[in-house]
Amino acid sequence: MSDYLFAFLITLFAGLSTGIGSLLAFYKKATSKKFLAFALGLSAGVMLYVSFLEIFPKALESLEEIHGEWMGYFITTLSFFGGIFFMATIDKLLPENINPHELKDPDMSEEVKEKNHLLRMGLFTAVAIAIHNFPEGLATFIAAVENRALGVGIAVAIAIHNIPEGIAVSVPVYHATGSRKKAFFLSFASGLAEPIGAVIGFFLLMTVFTPSTFGILFAGVAGIMVYISLDELLPSAEKYGEHHLSIYGLITGMLIMAASLVLFI
Repeated sequence: MSDYLFAFLITLFAGLSTGIGSLLAFYKKATSKKFLAFALGLSAGVMLYVSFLEIFPKALESLEEIHGEWMGYFITTLSFFGGIFFMATIDKLLPENINPHELKDPDMSEEVKEKNHLLRMGLFTAVAIAIHNFPEGLATFIAAVENRALGVGIAVAIAIHNIPEGIAVSVPVYHATGSRKKAFFLSFASGLAEPIGAVIGFFLLMTVFTPSTFGILFAGVAGIMVYISLDELLPSAEKYGEHHLSIYGLITGMLIMAASLVLFI
């Protein structure tokens, strides 16, 4: 299997995990807040660890070989914060009430009585999640092309944090329409933005790929993942459960990623 096909398939897996969240939303016991808190913390731990200890150093090494030590570090740093700015801009452009980074507890939707409002909220949430999933797909694809084991770790982390997003889409749609099929379809479809991001990544790599381009994109990927972890995953983990559960998840995620890097890279 080619590196590009492998990268696309694991990005597809990460994106479509919103459908898993949709299925879980139909079973109350499966949406345990303690489980979500630990899982989101774990996802943040994976993404932060690989961003700072694997992706940023690889980008720096690539750019220093081309541009020299000082300029290479400058470009890597600029690209890293460029990735953060890119994600922050997407968040800023999305209205707060439909931004997936600003979603309230998924149980909140049960308290809303007007079905039209629920359906509107579900539809807008699906659109918002699709928009913010696009750069995640790009990040996963580029990382997987560089290193399969690294790509798998990132894809799993993103898949975990996509599950609550699937819940956030399906709950209001299900309560508005009474249709599990519609709720599942919208949740499933919102995750398709990630493989679309992978396709864009493929064309970027095929048309403008150079060692310098790789370093810039890779550093930007690190920035994207750090922003997602700090802006979405950790605050959501704190919201869903006890403080220590999210920290335990964070540390566990770092340990798992560290072990996988030692064993497979």
